[in-house]
Amino acid sequence: QVQVVESGGGSVQPGGSLRLSCAASRDTLCMAWFRQAAGKVRELVATITPGATPNYADSVKGRFTISRDNAKNTVYLQMNSLKAEDTAMYYCAAGAAVRHGTCWLATAASYPYWGQGTQVTVSS
Repeated sequence: QVQVVESGGGSVQPGGSLRLSCAASRDTLCMAWFRQAAGKVRELVATITPGATPNYADSVKGRFTISRDNAKNTVYLQMNSLKAEDTAMYYCAAGAAVRHGTCWLATAASYPYWGQGTQVTVSS
């Protein structure tokens, strides 16, 4: 069993920045960030392969950056130029397989390990 723990959420004004961290208890394959806003379906935000190939949802491209430190089994999500619509619970997921050189094809059901979530609120 792999434990996944997120940190770094909080409240910020529009245009601000936050950095989320996700630590896994051992090395995993794909790692990803999902988010779920109140009353909405869960959305894939960003993924990263073990070799650090990132992919992003169109809604966050150019504003969010995903990175990982394999020595620490940790993935980060740097979120800049935050908007009110980024408000959501953010979940880290780990353990899906790489397919065709990317993690973007993996669905939420493909990830066996999940964190408890960290709240991000963007409001003036």
